[in-house]
Amino acid sequence: MKLLRVGTAGAERPALLDRDGTLRDLSAIATDIDGTLLSDAALLDRIRAAAGAGVLPPLDGAGLRIGPPVARIGKVVCIGLNYHDHAAETGAATPAEPVVFLKAPDTVVGPDDTVLVPRGSVKTDWEVELAVVIGRTARYLESAEEGLAHVAGYAVSHDVSEREFQIERGGTWDKGKNCETFNPLGPWLVTADEVPDPQALGLRLRVNGEPRQNGSTADQIFPVGEVVRYLSHFMTLYPGDVVNTGTPAGVAMGQPEPKPYLRAGDVVELEIDGLGRQRQQLKDA
Repeated sequence: MKLLRVGTAGAERPALLDRDGTLRDLSAIATDIDGTLLSDAALLDRIRAAAGAGVLPPLDGAGLRIGPPVARIGKVVCIGLNYHDHAAETGAATPAEPVVFLKAPDTVVGPDDTVLVPRGSVKTDWEVELAVVIGRTARYLESAEEGLAHVAGYAVSHDVSEREFQIERGGTWDKGKNCETFNPLGPWLVTADEVPDPQALGLRLRVNGEPRQNGSTADQIFPVGEVVRYLSHFMTLYPGDVVNTGTPAGVAMGQPEPKPYLRAGDVVELEIDGLGRQRQQLKDA
């Protein structure tokens, strides 16, 4: 299923994109798309049955904003340097263990919402990523297979980063990762049953129409199931939590000088096979 949330920011309602491309209203079945829904197998089956029976009312999508596909996210956990080619372009050694950092849930915005260039920024960067949405509480998992079994679905994520704040201003990466609007998510949450192999997905990103990233999750150092297993030994993952699993090569930081960092007016478009597309225009905060 392709689950999404539509409407003005803070007032989105749950919807489904059916196999014919028709937007369907889920309000009569679900109050929202969140951890409560994603952990309720019976309710998800009811939605599938309603979609299959064609009884969900259609929505007119014209001019309708798409919000983040998950509401009330508890935490956004991110994995850095998780592609062989990205680690190489930054000059970093291949990590022996996943590099973990957090983004605040309030960085999450809709897939086509405006991204703000922070005040004083000179190194705002792009990163297309596969996002994993947790569907079952994960604690001390023993295998990557268990990790995959705890995934509710997948989405496109844009891990926007300010590299000067992240790397040159001291401390941890948090200052360069948690600026306002720095995590567009969506358009859809595609349930795990429709993504048979999360390690076989192409990721692409363009800036002002110019291709910048073109990679595959096959190049991940730590695959999705292992990432979830690993994280479960350091924190409890709850239904509705989001895990950004890293970006392939092609970020601005890895380009020759002068590096093409983002500026107000730039347009970023990104997509992942089967998971939809995003488009953001940047403006100054």
